[in-house]
Amino acid sequence: MKALILVGGYGTRLRPLTFTIPKPLVDFCNKPLVLHQIEALAKVGVKHVILAVNYQPEVMVAQIKKYEEEYNIKITFSVESEPLGTAGPLAMAREHLTVDSNPFFVLNSDVVCEFPFAKLLEFHRAHGGEGTIMVTRVEDPSKFGVVLNKPSSSAIQRFVEKPKEFVGDCINAGIYIFNTTVLDRIELRPMSIETEVFPGMARDSQLHSLVLEGFWADVGQPKDFLTGTTLYLGSLRKKSPEMLAASADGIEIIGNVLIHPTATVGKGCKLGPDVVIGQNSVVGNGVRLNRTVVMPNATVKECAFVKSSIVGWHSSVGRWARLDNVSVLGEDVHVGDEYFVNGGSILPHKSVSKNIMEPQIVM
Repeated sequence: MKALILVGGYGTRLRPLTFTIPKPLVDFCNKPLVLHQIEALAKVGVKHVILAVNYQPEVMVAQIKKYEEEYNIKITFSVESEPLGTAGPLAMAREHLTVDSNPFFVLNSDVVCEFPFAKLLEFHRAHGGEGTIMVTRVEDPSKFGVVLNKPSSSAIQRFVEKPKEFVGDCINAGIYIFNTTVLDRIELRPMSIETEVFPGMARDSQLHSLVLEGFWADVGQPKDFLTGTTLYLGSLRKKSPEMLAASADGIEIIGNVLIHPTATVGKGCKLGPDVVIGQNSVVGNGVRLNRTVVMPNATVKECAFVKSSIVGWHSSVGRWARLDNVSVLGEDVHVGDEYFVNGGSILPHKSVSKNIMEPQIVM
């Protein structure tokens, strides 16, 4: 089987992290974001993954090709000379997707969930249509495009974009499976699968939906990255609790905390809930972390307090410093001792030597 991951472009919503590396390579719960998807695809028997890329393809190639042998999977890069949207990349990868008549998966690279690909494949084959969309239920569907099915059917009737009145609560989860015949509906040009392909498939009664069970998050911007981290750690608690840290050796763990084996954590720390500490990172004595991601090779010095924030690669937070309110440190950012950063987005290779009292970008 095959799969195409829509890696896309510049990752502007996740800046300043994506100033350093492409979004799919950003560490999410101590693993590159795209690797969560590749692992899940390999488990269901996918042998060929195509990555549709139009930004920094050389960086992607260098980092991702090494996983081919580890997961016994072929990884091909389909490089776009211009952004082709969410449908055009399928046409560009046609020669790879049509080597046989088996259906293929398509994923948005921003999405994290439990990736129930086996269930999706079984459901798709059972209904016999041309395509299946995974949908997820949300509390406020007015911010999204809502998927409406035909009465008592899995077949999709229509889509309603950002409804002002309640019509349903299921939205597109960004995970699909298609028969190869869907490629006859797609042209090699910038094209939207949501607005230019799906409506026609629905009119032809060829598009079905399957409700995604468990958590789902689009982690394409910092606040959602933190929310996705919380949901992922909650899933780990249910499925693989042994991967999470427990209080020991003078370190207090509250809720779900994931610590890389190579990280160093000092005495008297209070960590959690919803904290990830990355590879080779150092957390000093007496540090308090809450709903925070510490990226690999970062340092949080003694008695610092970090809440609802992301500490980027090779960055440091000074002694008694405080980060809060979705502050994000890009790579190699250094916050001095005792300074307060409130909602600051700090670009790479900067130093913070004064308090940042209001949310702002520091260039």
